[in-house]
Amino acid sequence: MSSLLLLSMLFRTKLPIRIAGELLRINGQARSKILRIGLPAGIQGAVFAIANILIQSAINSLGTAAIAASSAAFNIEIFCYDMLNSFSQACATFTGQNRSAGNMARCRKVLRVCLIEDAIASVSSVALVLFFVRQLLSLFNTDPEVIRLGYIRLTTVLAACAFSMCYEVMSGYLRGFGISVLPAILTTLGVCGTRFSWIFAVFPLHRGFQTIMLVYPLSLGITAGLILLALLHAHPSTASGN
Repeated sequence: MSSLLLLSMLFRTKLPIRIAGELLRINGQARSKILRIGLPAGIQGAVFAIANILIQSAINSLGTAAIAASSAAFNIEIFCYDMLNSFSQACATFTGQNRSAGNMARCRKVLRVCLIEDAIASVSSVALVLFFVRQLLSLFNTDPEVIRLGYIRLTTVLAACAFSMCYEVMSGYLRGFGISVLPAILTTLGVCGTRFSWIFAVFPLHRGFQTIMLVYPLSLGITAGLILLALLHAHPSTASGN
């Protein structure tokens, strides 16, 4: 229903984004560009799901309280992640627009503004969640053990929001310059590589809920570092001109 309503608006609007049915056809050049940027970006998002399947299996081995706590905490933390991720999408969009216009100074400004605004929004949302963390968890389950474990997950995962913010915005910035394969590869190495290694090598030695949760800030920190190195190496706004 949402898609139909949006499509209806795009057909009726007088703005330049209006869709003209008689002009709808596949453009080979545009299709290639879309696939070159969109496909790696999709893979980049999918590696989180792949790695999280392994993490969930480790959580499941700790019993029902850990499972319930992780599920409740995830439903809360996704609120903060959606807020954080929206600035990555904005960064990719505005960087691409200004790159096409040849305004490299504006591209760099987009990166700075998105990082600053994302930091403000992320800190605000995380602070709000942590202030009401026990009340929010109790909406899902009132078991004290579930709330305790859920609190551990939320405080550990949300503490890594700074890494997530930098990683997401910088990835969006690179995609705005058409650099999409490199962030996808680095994300696979940073996220999947770290989380797989941690669950198989560290978790069996220290079987505990906190041990599993530590892989989130560790993997996100490593991934953010890799993306930062890629950004400094590629330096797209300088390479594309001033």
